[in-house]
Amino acid sequence: MPLDPPADASGLATVRDLAFRASPVAQIVVTGDDTVAMINQQAETTFGLSARDIGRLLRDLDVSYRPVELRAYLEQAKVERRSARIQDVQWSRPGADPVWFEIHVNPLVDTENGLLGISVVFFDVTSTRVLLDKVVQTNQQLETAYEELQSTNEELETTNEELQSTVEELETTNEELQSTNEELETTNEELQSTNDELHTINDAMRERSIELDEATGFLDSLVDSIRLCLIVVDQQMRVVVWNRGCEELWGLRSGEVIGKPLSALDIGLPTDEVKPLIGRVFVDADLSEETTVDAVNRRGRSTRVRVLCSAFRAGDGSVNGAVLLMEPLD
Repeated sequence: MPLDPPADASGLATVRDLAFRASPVAQIVVTGDDTVAMINQQAETTFGLSARDIGRLLRDLDVSYRPVELRAYLEQAKVERRSARIQDVQWSRPGADPVWFEIHVNPLVDTENGLLGISVVFFDVTSTRVLLDKVVQTNQQLETAYEELQSTNEELETTNEELQSTVEELETTNEELQSTNEELETTNEELQSTNDELHTINDAMRERSIELDEATGFLDSLVDSIRLCLIVVDQQMRVVVWNRGCEELWGLRSGEVIGKPLSALDIGLPTDEVKPLIGRVFVDADLSEETTVDAVNRRGRSTRVRVLCSAFRAGDGSVNGAVLLMEPLD
């Protein structure tokens, strides 16, 4: 004999509806025949929709093809019962800065794999995209500054060798120079000119070193300004970047973790669930991986953490490691 539903079932349904409406992530739900069934407030604000659009066909709305053509993904979800993720979707609106989305198309099926509808979720990843672009740009600037400094060092070494050679020649021809004072004065003038050039190169080298220190300080400030937990590991999965967000989430300072394998850190992150993401972006540098894990923060409290993983590229495009962005969800 079936049990009667709890007395407050309608109240729970209302709570679920309100939670869906108040979600900060834009979401649209359509039925199996493409009829719009639900729109939350964020989707209305972002795409200019309203409650009047509920009951219309999705293909009749601009959002079906802008910012990206959705109809093929919806058809795939219907036929294959498989979720799709659309990355790096840029949307430029008149009079506003460009926005970047990651769009998830998820089929909604019952226990017998019957299609009930399709959920389309628009994750705004603009801030993450901008921060990563700035990190890459800063890294390229640092590499350029380092190459220029290396070139200056080589020039300095060459000048030092030339100076040493001149000194040796002066010692060898000392007796001749004593009898030919005019030649000595000429040689001394050349030596003074070489010394002036050496001082100039040394001054340039000091200026380049100051610029490199400033660039390094800027990069450190940029990394620590990222409110999310940012970790960069090399190809041996050793930690090379650990920002202030990591200290807040996991309770370890940068000096305690730099150079250590991520899996060896005594923190509440289940690294066995994260390492496969890192391995996959090592193999496919264009891949961006995401997962959500159960973890324990520095206060010993259980928390759900969203983990985004992408390749960390060198200036020549090769993969030097992986970038992990972590965001507590509760």
